[in-house]
Amino acid sequence: MLELDTSLSIFTISLSFLSLLLYYYILCSHSHPSNKAPCPQSYPIIGNIIGFLRNRHRFHDWVADMLCTTPSLTLQVNGFLGLFHVICTANPANLDHLLRSNFPNYAKGSRFSSVLQELLGHGIFNVDGHLWTAQRKIASHEFNTNSLKHFISNTVQSHLSNRLIPLLSNACKNDTIIDLQDVFRRFAFDNICNVAFGIDPAWLGSDVDEITAKKLANSSFIHAFDYAVEASSDRFMSPVAAIWKIKRFLNIGSERKYKEAVGVINDYAMSIIRSKEERDQERTQDLLSRFMFSTSDFGFHDQDERRKFLRDIVISFILAGKDSTSTALTWFFWLLAGHPRCERLIYNELSSASPSNSPDKFSYDELKKLHYLHAAISESLRLFPPVPINTRLVLADDILVDGTPVGKGWFADYSAYAMGRMERLWGSDCREFKPERWLDGDGVFQPSDQFKFAVFHCGPRMCLGKEMAYVQMKSVAAAVMCEFEIEAVDGGGHAQRMMDPPYTLSLILKMRGGLHVRLRRRQQPTKPTTAPHLVDSN
Repeated sequence: MLELDTSLSIFTISLSFLSLLLYYYILCSHSHPSNKAPCPQSYPIIGNIIGFLRNRHRFHDWVADMLCTTPSLTLQVNGFLGLFHVICTANPANLDHLLRSNFPNYAKGSRFSSVLQELLGHGIFNVDGHLWTAQRKIASHEFNTNSLKHFISNTVQSHLSNRLIPLLSNACKNDTIIDLQDVFRRFAFDNICNVAFGIDPAWLGSDVDEITAKKLANSSFIHAFDYAVEASSDRFMSPVAAIWKIKRFLNIGSERKYKEAVGVINDYAMSIIRSKEERDQERTQDLLSRFMFSTSDFGFHDQDERRKFLRDIVISFILAGKDSTSTALTWFFWLLAGHPRCERLIYNELSSASPSNSPDKFSYDELKKLHYLHAAISESLRLFPPVPINTRLVLADDILVDGTPVGKGWFADYSAYAMGRMERLWGSDCREFKPERWLDGDGVFQPSDQFKFAVFHCGPRMCLGKEMAYVQMKSVAAAVMCEFEIEAVDGGGHAQRMMDPPYTLSLILKMRGGLHVRLRRRQQPTKPTTAPHLVDSN
């Protein structure tokens, strides 16, 4: 009898709890405006979690597949217990509305700040309002100076000549298979630390496996930074945010490790800031020195407060520069390995335009003339944007351009990855790697509308480093392709592989398992006399 009473009690409590959850779900569902956007298979209480879990391994393609079947390239996602609602769009008109015309109503908000607060603090990529405006003003001024542009270009060229090309030459000579994604990550990290901090970690030597004292001294920061980014990504992709928040509160598991990693990052950044303060106040070229000079009149009364402000700014720039260009270059060379015709056209252009005394080095102005290379990199970015999806918090009820209502407190996402695969935007060949779509009849590069090609974000938050990113990517691509033929072990990004690309689910669209390649020294042919976009067109 006692067992029966206990069972009935448990059943009654469970039924009451489920009834409460169902009531809460219905209440949340009716507390927002009804939405006309289609919704992937959704269930009471658990929302779209089942579909997400089934497609987690191919999340971005799952989103693209759903968006391309909707009338307005927009869909709605329901969260667990109705705790949140998300609108995801690939409609350029909606992006214009979200990111420009009604910009004040769509903020970074709590979804960003809660996930990235420990890592980015009040850095430019994690704040809104006056904090964002002040940092944007300083950054905009600095990025538009010719001195910074040439400093970045010279830094890239120095690392190409002294590190990247010698490392690849050794691998070529020894017929060694190397992970090009890892090589590019090390190269980009050395670059961003030189540009941002004015220090040289020397993470990339002439031998990718070489261990030096300087590498060991900086490795703890590098590993901590990588772990913090991955942990932040896991937070974003968690179907139930309460899980990681509870782990953070209890300081257990991955959240304990995350806290330790952020501690290492803070110590490293602060030590650099203090070391610069101890030197002369002469303004140097790196970003940290520039920001220290620019913030001298901000009126910080507390030195620790000023240092924290500088720390947040610099860490934000490392996040932006460390993995984004290296990821973009990885996918670019993966695609070229599967499209030898495009590789030949790029090499023809490089051979025709290269300086006679140094065929692997191009000046800032010479890089601007490489139209086919610029088109090929843009096409690679269209298909594999380093930041595949972005989100905004809705501050007040609104209606998007396509007629979709959104409620206060909802999240408005846009998928740059999905936009590159929309037939209505790019034509029936939208899933093909076709650099020619960016060229006019004379082979001159033609940029796309920013709200259609949202790789560098749009509107007031347009990426300030866009031009510098192209300089870095074109410099690396030109130097490597002038010297080597690259053979991808997995065959590269041919048409069949592009149907199921090997990416990881992270803040950055990294290649799963890396890009393993063999290199062969390229034979230098006679310079072509025909315009490169007309050669080998079959």
